Amino acid sequence: MNYIITYSDKGEALGKELLASGLDATIHRSPGKLESLWKDAGALIFIGALGICVREIAPLLKDKKSDPAVLNMDPRGRFVQSVVSGHLGGANQLSEELARLCGASPVITTLSDSSGMWALDLLPENFGWKMEPCRQLTRLMADFLNGKPTALLLEVRDHGTYTLESSLPGNVKVFYKVSDLQPTDFALVIAVTPYVHDLGPRAIVYRPPVLQLGLGAQKGLPFGAFKDKLESLLADRHLSPLAIAQLATIELKKNEAAFVALSKAWGIPLHSFNEEVLASYKVPSPSAKVTEVTGVAGVAEAAAMHLSGNQLLVPKTKARAETKHFTFALAIKKECERKGHVEFVGAGPGDPELISVRGQKLLGMADLVLYTGSLVPGKLALSSRSGCVVKSSAGMDLQRQMETMKEHYEKGRFIVRLHTGDPCIYGAIQEQMTIMDQWGWNYHITPGISSFQAAAAALKSQFTIPGEVQTIILTRGEGRTPVPEREKLSELARSQSTMCIYLSASLADKIQEDLLIHYPPDTPVAVCYKLSWKEEQIYRCPLKRLAQTVSENNLTMTTLIVVGTAIDNRSGASKLYDAGFSHAFRDSE
Repeated sequence: MNYIITYSDKGEALGKELLASGLDATIHRSPGKLESLWKDAGALIFIGALGICVREIAPLLKDKKSDPAVLNMDPRGRFVQSVVSGHLGGANQLSEELARLCGASPVITTLSDSSGMWALDLLPENFGWKMEPCRQLTRLMADFLNGKPTALLLEVRDHGTYTLESSLPGNVKVFYKVSDLQPTDFALVIAVTPYVHDLGPRAIVYRPPVLQLGLGAQKGLPFGAFKDKLESLLADRHLSPLAIAQLATIELKKNEAAFVALSKAWGIPLHSFNEEVLASYKVPSPSAKVTEVTGVAGVAEAAAMHLSGNQLLVPKTKARAETKHFTFALAIKKECERKGHVEFVGAGPGDPELISVRGQKLLGMADLVLYTGSLVPGKLALSSRSGCVVKSSAGMDLQRQMETMKEHYEKGRFIVRLHTGDPCIYGAIQEQMTIMDQWGWNYHITPGISSFQAAAAALKSQFTIPGEVQTIILTRGEGRTPVPEREKLSELARSQSTMCIYLSASLADKIQEDLLIHYPPDTPVAVCYKLSWKEEQIYRCPLKRLAQTVSENNLTMTTLIVVGTAIDNRSGASKLYDAGFSHAFRDSE
């Protein structure tokens, strides 16, 4: 619960404004002793003089790990200051949020926030990692913030490691192999790894949840002995239990008491799969006896492989807990392996500033950028980091593209395949992904802004009209690429929806002929050339003059044709903002 503490009419009025703006809190006017509020407070927001706030909370302060967030605002709402529990209690973040609600200036004095450095104590919360106990944490954090030489060891890939790699402070050097790192060369080591290494006493170690543990056992497995033996075997293999994300077994064993207890003790989920799912995996250590009992050649191995989508890191290991046997196998989540990786990135319609924030960060991390040179501005591709190899695929066929990426992938490098617009819309990525699947590659797609979205923005038009047009069709004319009979323009035109036609300027005569079968001759059309580029041109005309407009302006490539009454429409209103229409966030009047 959040509490607003105020001592004046102006302060109370500001508190009510915050509540009206969406803050979840209750207001307390001159509450006197704060002990009762302090015990269950998520945050205490004082509105008044900072000195009053400090005197009120001073007797109650105990420890930053347990104290609630405390903030202070002036009654005029000009400043909001994080006072106590800025990181762990969330006062810094709440200060930013309150500042946005009332137009105030946030006052945050913790060094990591004010200097733009990583808040090392918040990384586990931000990225879902677990931190190994570290007695020197406060001192090491101070050394890091003071700019002392820091080694960053990254042995997996996930959202958190992407974030760190794309925001490296100047005092940090990255390592991807522990064998390349000499801890004594640095004031501290920050490690994100499932592996247990001797990194010395000045190390902060985070465990990302990347390991998937498959289990099998005899009935009646004793939990205590099982847990102790399993943790010992993991230690022998230099793997941390803190990095295990999930447990899995066969449906037959889902209620095995030791497995259920381990799930609870480690705070991770236990999954079970039927024999049909697990039997589909070719395991490296099949057992005829296990097959006879369960119908699966290897429960632990198949379960780990199914959870991870990967081959095994630790094959089936058989062990004994008192009088009962159990087996386990481990695999690392495929997309988290620190191996080669391809990221398909949508570059947007043309303007380099329209790439997503994530896409720009990925460019800054890439070892190779292979970009669609005929459609993506070279300026954007060249915004990658120093040392990155940048190549255009404009003159490459599929085989050469794949060979170019393979050369870097097999060296464990990070590759950005940069496509125009959104890669999934006429991006020709399916054939690339098919080969990547066959080769067992890791890849991911970062979406981008497509040209139909850029067209709507440039035309200042909403492509749907309440009560009239609720469908947007993305399609292309039938040129050298065949179009199914049911998707021919003459058929799609029946709905008279907003239609965005890609890659078809050279087919303007046929497009006009097909659309006029169902669209009225005066239907608005926008012929959009190089949307968001410096050369952008938009030609408006009725449908009956589409072919003429394209011909007169010599339009061929990089042209999108938009057809429909939604262009420039200003009639009709949705129910969303109608005062008489209620929904989950607002009652009707």
